Amino acid sequence: MTTLLYDGSFEGLFTAIFEVFEYRYKDVEIANRDRFHQENIFAEMHEVITQPDKSERVLNKLEQNIGKQGIYQLLKVFLSEDPNLENLILSAVRQSVKHPQNNILENFADSDVLKISKICKSVDRERHRMTAFVRFEKMQDGVFFSKTDPDFNVLPLIRKHFKNRYQDQKWMIYDLRRNYGLLYDLDTCDFFYPDEKIDLHHYKQNFHDEEKSYQVLWQRYFTKTNIVERKNMKLHIQHVPKRYWKYLTEKW
Repeated sequence: MTTLLYDGSFEGLFTAIFEVFEYRYKDVEIANRDRFHQENIFAEMHEVITQPDKSERVLNKLEQNIGKQGIYQLLKVFLSEDPNLENLILSAVRQSVKHPQNNILENFADSDVLKISKICKSVDRERHRMTAFVRFEKMQDGVFFSKTDPDFNVLPLIRKHFKNRYQDQKWMIYDLRRNYGLLYDLDTCDFFYPDEKIDLHHYKQNFHDEEKSYQVLWQRYFTKTNIVERKNMKLHIQHVPKRYWKYLTEKW
């Protein structure tokens, strides 16, 4: 068994996949260097150095076989943070190289392809819910700030949605779990990576006065328009799962 260790990046993973073919590895696995715990003391280790040209060659070949939509599906598997994501993607690439005339991601009789399909559906649901349940709060500096804690690493998938929808205001979306976020400054929309986790214990002290007023108004509106006799908590939770309530002003 040979274990290829990469840096955890998308380019790093596809560099590792290139080297699987380059060195003709057969009994092989790919692992994120930061999460790897060696269990097989007899396994041979191979350190992968990320090389964009190698990654690009694999992706170009894949695009010919499974199209851009297929690559997008593999990106969602990567962002799912599934413990076996590297080897699922490697399996898909191997099958695509072996059967270039077919879109192997449509072969649901294969267990790895079926797993990829299920992961993509789960990531898509989380992406959709993030676009629905993200709540912005206006800070004293005029920036609209939102904290999130998605099950999957979906910020790269919602970036375009929020950039197109909120073009007239500065905003930040911060992923609590992964300690990075999106920042839009009216010109560009880029990822930011703070050196330390943002302190959220006292961040409400930095609310703009307008924000405080809007939150009180919204909570009152939600209370007044709620019809107790028609309360259906089961249906409510079905449409708004409890784990998203921490984002919603009306649930405070």
